[in-house]
Amino acid sequence: MIEHLLPPGVAGAHLRDFSTAGPLPAAEETSLGPVGPARAGEFAAGRHCARAALSALGRPGAELPRRGDRAPGWPAGTVGSITHCRGYCAAAAGPTVSYLSIGIDAEPNEPLPAVVLPRISSAAERRWIGAAPGGVHWDRLLFSAKESVYKTWAPLTGAWLGFLDATVTVEPAEITEVAGAHVTGRFRVALHVPPPRMNGVPPRGFDGRFLALPDLLLTAIVLPRPGAPGVREGMS
Repeated sequence: MIEHLLPPGVAGAHLRDFSTAGPLPAAEETSLGPVGPARAGEFAAGRHCARAALSALGRPGAELPRRGDRAPGWPAGTVGSITHCRGYCAAAAGPTVSYLSIGIDAEPNEPLPAVVLPRISSAAERRWIGAAPGGVHWDRLLFSAKESVYKTWAPLTGAWLGFLDATVTVEPAEITEVAGAHVTGRFRVALHVPPPRMNGVPPRGFDGRFLALPDLLLTAIVLPRPGAPGVREGMS
């Protein structure tokens, strides 16, 4: 699951049965506001996973009310990301001393609606999708990767990033099939807008990892803090 895509020092947690998440702390419930049962269940499952990830970092009992921009309010000294789709929820968290941003996404392993792919992809992206091996809905994986890109970008910049503002590439040599059911690999992200400067140096792009299961696609980007000792994953 999502834990397999995260480097040492970043904690992850996932949940398949949203009903086991338990009640929300008052601050989180208030920040959510009035919503239907399905949205309330997704929100509670996400916060459950986030607290589990933070507990693994030595931050038990944390509360993550929704901020004004609707993003989770991660505790000081931590960065993280939450995702959910039908039947799956996950969160990842890491310390800011080592990591600048984290973006994760989960999607069902099924095709995108036909009208969506041209809106989110370049011709180059559609070419590698067409040449990729079977068993994975690569159009949906591309969508997931771009969601992870945005979730990594937004906390750094506070700015919008469109689907066509970044190009995602999956190299065939980076794809590995495990036991005929799990497909893992890496993807690279080239940014087409001015990137944020980190320690005075803009990154050339992001690196990410993916996991494809028969029913589920997961992507993750973990952006290290420049100069953090022993931290290399996530940035080109």
